[in-house]
Amino acid sequence: MNNNLAGHLAESMARWLMRLKGYRIIAKNLITGKGTHAGEVDFVACKRHTLVFVEVKKRSSLDKAAYAIKPAQQQRIKNGAAAFLKKNPQFADYDIRFDAILVTFPCAVEHIENAW
Repeated sequence: MNNNLAGHLAESMARWLMRLKGYRIIAKNLITGKGTHAGEVDFVACKRHTLVFVEVKKRSSLDKAAYAIKPAQQQRIKNGAAAFLKKNPQFADYDIRFDAILVTFPCAVEHIENAW
């Protein structure tokens, strides 16, 4: 399986997991702006009054996936969240959270709430 296909499959599994946990997917593959400081979010989910910006990482182990979310990427996700909230004022009073979903194949998935 090539990396592009594996990445799409990992993101699909992550969205499926969030749906099973009662979240509604609001947006996926959200990219705002251009260049190295562009905001980038794999998907946005909502449950009750909480909006969750999710980063999905697929690696050969869950530890490697966790360590792959570097501070620069966390900042890009925060930038993407800020842009999303600016365009969607209906979520202005929601609680905001940044989660990570780590994936290895054949099938290990870990959801980390409040990852940063």
